[in-house]
Amino acid sequence: MIWVKALHIIFMVTWFAGLFYLPRLFVYHADATDSISHERFLVMERKLFAIMTIGAILTAVFGLWLLADYAWAAWKDSFWLGSKLVLVGALVVFHLYCLKIMREFRAGTASHSHVFYRWINEIPALLLIAIVLLAIVKPF
Repeated sequence: MIWVKALHIIFMVTWFAGLFYLPRLFVYHADATDSISHERFLVMERKLFAIMTIGAILTAVFGLWLLADYAWAAWKDSFWLGSKLVLVGALVVFHLYCLKIMREFRAGTASHSHVFYRWINEIPALLLIAIVLLAIVKPF
């Protein structure tokens, strides 16, 4: 089971790398004024989103495998685990929100400034801190 946990962490790191970088690309994309830059950012965002989606799916696969191995009786009373899963759900929502933003840039309807994207760039970091603390410290 240690290999499953290792793979879960490896793909979680892959997923978070994308979640950290994609909003940063949005910052630069929002400031882009020429069509060459705009097209370049569309390609970069699309490719990064594909990689981070693969990371997200494999994180979920190995996470569910760990949950299945972790007997129901052992985790049904673990409030930390339920809390962690809620935060992971929020992370999935953020991932899908990034997809929405990408589609807005592609359609030319993105209306937020680079400042907005700088702020949402902090969301994955906050979720990462909370998720790791819950998983490692298991405070409740």
